[in-house]
Amino acid sequence: MLNKKISIRIKALLSITTALLIFGIAAATFSYNIYLNASVEQHKNMATGIAQFISERIDVDKIDNFLAQDAYIDEYNDTKKMMTLIRETAHDVEYIYVYKILPDGCHVVFDLDSEDLTGNAPGTIQEFDESFEKYLPTLLAGEEIEPIITDDTYGWLLTAYQPVKNSAGETICYVGVDVSMDDVRTQSHNYLLKLLGIFFGILIVILFVDFQFVNAGVIKPINKMAQSAEDFAFSNAKLIEQNLEQIKNLKIHTGDEIENLYRAFVKMTEDSVRYIDDVKTKNKTISNMQDALIITLADLVESRDENTGQHIKKTAAYVKIILDEMKAKGVYSDQLTEQFASNVYKSAPLHDIGKISVPDSILNKPGKLTNEEFDIMKTHTTAGGKILNSIIEMVPGATYLYEAKNLATYHHERWDGRGYPTGLKETEIPLSARIMAVADVFDALVSKRSYKEGFPPEKAMNIIIEESGTHFDPKLVEIFVGAQDKVFKVAKDFGDKE
Repeated sequence: MLNKKISIRIKALLSITTALLIFGIAAATFSYNIYLNASVEQHKNMATGIAQFISERIDVDKIDNFLAQDAYIDEYNDTKKMMTLIRETAHDVEYIYVYKILPDGCHVVFDLDSEDLTGNAPGTIQEFDESFEKYLPTLLAGEEIEPIITDDTYGWLLTAYQPVKNSAGETICYVGVDVSMDDVRTQSHNYLLKLLGIFFGILIVILFVDFQFVNAGVIKPINKMAQSAEDFAFSNAKLIEQNLEQIKNLKIHTGDEIENLYRAFVKMTEDSVRYIDDVKTKNKTISNMQDALIITLADLVESRDENTGQHIKKTAAYVKIILDEMKAKGVYSDQLTEQFASNVYKSAPLHDIGKISVPDSILNKPGKLTNEEFDIMKTHTTAGGKILNSIIEMVPGATYLYEAKNLATYHHERWDGRGYPTGLKETEIPLSARIMAVADVFDALVSKRSYKEGFPPEKAMNIIIEESGTHFDPKLVEIFVGAQDKVFKVAKDFGDKE
């Protein structure tokens, strides 16, 4: 009987130990691979997104001038500043560069300085690395390649190459973005060690449990926890809280190691929930960083135009006044949701983003534009729409960008249909663009330019009234006029700063 009893205990312990070892190793391996793959994929998306973002903002027609350093120095420096800002803002980005890849090597167009390396000057030819050889035929053919992960002299890096194409679809050069993967390695190892530590701690506790409590004190509590873990859902925050509360409500009080196991299980579950919350917070931070980069781009665009002063800030202020008054008076209430108002106000600074494509000679001309120059100036609307459309493809979660695209494309349309770029009329014009039209024209009238003095706010307001029903939506003009005290205050306050 004694041998039989000992035999059963040993079998039970061996069975539990074997099962836990298999489960623990499988779970740790599975969790580690998911964590590592998710981190690598996140870095791939970031590197590819940044490379694509930069590629769409490089003037491909000036690449050869950049290489020769014989023209467009200001535009070269502006582009380099934008790339530097992105590298300094984006976490883990080590190097950003632009190469024209030819059979004799990589011809440097842009190569940013880093903490430990000085960037090469434009026109420098870099020899191909050995690790580069297998991708060379594809790159020389101007085709895309998947992000590359290397672990060599420069550390563990993920590199994304994005072709920069001309209007004919030919690849002129490549934007390269190197992202450090060192943090991924460290965090993955720490995560694995934590998983293994928790697992072996639980295993040791179970091995010390007396066989007499296997059924009542071990099997039953473990089954409860296993069921809770199996039923645990991470689909939304409410379910996570409910599942966590259910685990806490198991209230396993055996007074021994099983209770310790339960507490460790609860703590591990709480740690997992906190980890998920942390991931969500980091995702929100990344989203905010993307928004900040886009707004910074709007500031960079405005800084090119010597005539606009604080145009984006003033027009945004006028837009907010109109939106607030519309809400108070119930104008267009079927469209004026809280989300719409937020999107319009948030996107207002991007309405002139298309001016990045307008040459400085036209943008900053002190006198009146010729018909040909004005035709070029008008293209900033369609260019802005294209730019924002490309950003939307990279940042689909930023809903305000859809309204920004409407603003950029249609803010020069007129109520009577004689505007540009498409000649929309009346309510065919998006409401956000009709709002911006009033704010944009009023600011242009009251602002001083190198080729004119600013009108007094009263005179500018009279012009807005005269254009009601021809240039502007009559309802919005009525709103604007009704809030003229607030409008005049903005004009005065910003006028003091210019």
